[in-house]
Amino acid sequence: MSTTLPARVTLDDLTQWSEPLPDVEVHGLDMGWYIVRLHQDEVVSLLTDQKGETQRFTGTQWIGRTLAPLGFTHGTLTWADAADEMIGTDVPPVTAQQRMAHGVRVAFNQTCI
Repeated sequence: MSTTLPARVTLDDLTQWSEPLPDVEVHGLDMGWYIVRLHQDEVVSLLTDQKGETQRFTGTQWIGRTLAPLGFTHGTLTWADAADEMIGTDVPPVTAQQRMAHGVRVAFNQTCI
């Protein structure tokens, strides 16, 4: 696989990825859903299923169980910013770099049963 992240990437694509692995953003949405974004060299890629739909998880443990076997050891937990959803505000949206800088580190445990 190329060294540049595409806009969307599947788990199958990640199994063929060579070092260095991209940084993992675990983005928390409402109602207990999480999505995964991958960051590398200012490029942000969304983890999708084989149909191209956003891969959604019901907990961070499922993300760890999915990515740990591929060599990923941790991610950064982020949340949707209130300004992202508000119409007509003059607050600029949070950048990908800001989300990653101010998120919470989560570990992926390879020994989960």
